[in-house]
Amino acid sequence: MTSLFRIGQVLKGRASQYTITKEIQDTVWFAKNHLQELVVIKSVQGHPRVENEQNVLKRFQYRTPYLRPLVDVIEEPSAPVTIALRHLQDNLLHASVAKTLNRGELKYVLRCVLEALNTLHEDGFVHTDFKPDNVFVNLQEGKIRFSDVQLGDLGGCYPTDSKWATSGTVVGAPIWTSPEILMELPWNTAADIWSFGTMLISLIYGGDFNLFRPKGLKRDDEEYVVGVVQEQFKFFGPFPAKIAEIADPDTVHSILLIMENIPKAKTTPFCRTTEREVTKRDNIFVSKMMKLDWRDRPTAKELLKDEWWDDDAE
Repeated sequence: MTSLFRIGQVLKGRASQYTITKEIQDTVWFAKNHLQELVVIKSVQGHPRVENEQNVLKRFQYRTPYLRPLVDVIEEPSAPVTIALRHLQDNLLHASVAKTLNRGELKYVLRCVLEALNTLHEDGFVHTDFKPDNVFVNLQEGKIRFSDVQLGDLGGCYPTDSKWATSGTVVGAPIWTSPEILMELPWNTAADIWSFGTMLISLIYGGDFNLFRPKGLKRDDEEYVVGVVQEQFKFFGPFPAKIAEIADPDTVHSILLIMENIPKAKTTPFCRTTEREVTKRDNIFVSKMMKLDWRDRPTAKELLKDEWWDDDAE
């Protein structure tokens, strides 16, 4: 695939002009403005993601400091849609792999991103791709090493009444994604709450840990998504009988097969995790959001009021 932009190319925006300095991936570049400040350039040919991210940020970025903001729109070249975003030093995945978050960092980061989700959810928008590598951070010295935390990559952020949500379009990275999305059921803001809980578990353990990564399967294996759902069931099952109210008969049949193939003796309920691994306080908080029926999950607003945020007793 030929890159849209070359190193040294100048892009003219409404607020400044930008010189491309580095290609990060097919659709993302670093560039410097006229003050030599670094920005992130995003553009993709023949797909609405970048235009959608621009529209979502225009709607929400002034309501919260916890979304990575749009800083400019490129006018030359005029096509495809190209945007400039704030540059932050790192993403949360890299930072947590480098060093597991301490207690203060964990709560600070999670409150920031939950505030961002709450802002989106208030208007019925779903991020759909919530994971540590889409949380961007600036670093500092001190007890809490993060000076800024912002949720980014809003190209797949859509309202709950969009065709993507109502038709059950599969979105996001499977190991971070809610069971209803993986089973191609209609989804809503509760899907982000599952992803938030998944990220909390990963940050507690540290490194590149993900509870739902299927063992012995690669991302492009045909059985990979089913493997993720099986892991979700092993730790947070069983599916409640009332799931039949929101799932079609084929999906109910698939759920029954999963439950038959994994007898109770082979499940590993997360609530039984030892306190040496996960404190009781953390386990209770995690268990509130990791419900296989999305109707049982709390909202972002409710989670922000949870007693988990109070000072730790330990």
